Amino acid sequence: MEIRRDRYLNRLIDRMHNGMVKVITGIRRCGKTYLLFNLFGDYLRSEGVDDDHIIEVALDVEESVALRDPAALSAYLRSRIANGREQYYVFLDEAQYAISREELKNPDAPPRLYGVLNGLLRMRNVDVYVTGSNSKLLSHDVMTGFRGRGDEVRVRPLSFSEFMQGFDGDRYQGWAEYTVYGGMPLTLSMHTDEQKARYLERLFEETYLKDVVERYEIRKRDELDDLVNVLASGIGTLTNPSKLENTFKSVLHSKISSNTISSYIGYLEDAFVIEEARRYDVKGRGYIGSPLKYYFEDVGLRNARLGFRQVEESHIMENVVYNELRARGYSVDVGVVEKRAREEGRDVRRQLEVDFVANRGSDRVYIQSALEMRTPEKAAQERASLLGINDSFKKVVLVRDVVKPLRDEWGVVTMSVFDFLLDENSLAGI
Repeated sequence: MEIRRDRYLNRLIDRMHNGMVKVITGIRRCGKTYLLFNLFGDYLRSEGVDDDHIIEVALDVEESVALRDPAALSAYLRSRIANGREQYYVFLDEAQYAISREELKNPDAPPRLYGVLNGLLRMRNVDVYVTGSNSKLLSHDVMTGFRGRGDEVRVRPLSFSEFMQGFDGDRYQGWAEYTVYGGMPLTLSMHTDEQKARYLERLFEETYLKDVVERYEIRKRDELDDLVNVLASGIGTLTNPSKLENTFKSVLHSKISSNTISSYIGYLEDAFVIEEARRYDVKGRGYIGSPLKYYFEDVGLRNARLGFRQVEESHIMENVVYNELRARGYSVDVGVVEKRAREEGRDVRRQLEVDFVANRGSDRVYIQSALEMRTPEKAAQERASLLGINDSFKKVVLVRDVVKPLRDEWGVVTMSVFDFLLDENSLAGI
């Protein structure tokens, strides 16, 4: 079963021969190696590139242990590259294995691996591609180490449209499956719910959290576990470290400080487990600051963390929509619209929320994730914040119901979430 990941493949193709190290990042087990070695490798071969001009090194396998030394790696790669004008492509998978613990503890000096890769760039006939997902080689570290010569391609778990390529069923059955078990690729090859649940639970515990604990030498492991659970329970709700500190004190009877909470959240973001969405004043055209919203990179991982006990479809749908917008290359904020009204003889100011303000270049779209709008009152509630925006950008309400895209007299489009997710250009056609 081969799942096309054209979204990311095309980004690699667009970056070919740009004089930079292409750094493919993302949460572990989301398909970066498959993208590079299989999909991109097959593309190069289809374009006439010989196998001996594609140099693949997987540093996480036993056969490559000797190449984890940067000097040995450099010597090996250069021995494979002939002088001349013929083009070579270097694929380096799990590059963190070539960075020692001592180098990680010295932030003032970049790891020797970066020197090796930067040296390859000076060979005019070499195009370099690197994957990194382990918490010892996160995107911030990579981009700093390459000193402006790194070009990041962020890969995410399967989107709903990618998931449906490998799912044996219709979109409604697929939605029911996806909102519970998410888009980690390996789950599609599993046949029972028990297998999927156990895989996701162990992946979260034994891979992602273990990486964070080891990298940052976290001693308060229980507090980290509790924080992850609190964030998972509250996807799509506004919070900040101070609010979380109060929750820890009142509910969990823990004295963890807001500073520690803030640090732990940063670690989880760097490990691609969660992402933040900041609040944006639509009329004032500026960021408001705290509180923020946090969303999980994969809803299946989020559900697994909570033992599949809190699968609220409205919150899950909001998280799925956020992930889809980010995968399409949008930056995503939470919109705030101030509305003034006259109530009981006095002026009242209210802040209404727009679920997502999505920007990509000069393109902007305002989106509400509504699940259902079965009554006029619910429809009016979901549109209220959008109607308070006076600019000409697109305004969309997404619902789970099967509806044709419909634009009302105020210019607000109601669209099925299935039409939105299954068509890469769904927002362009409205």
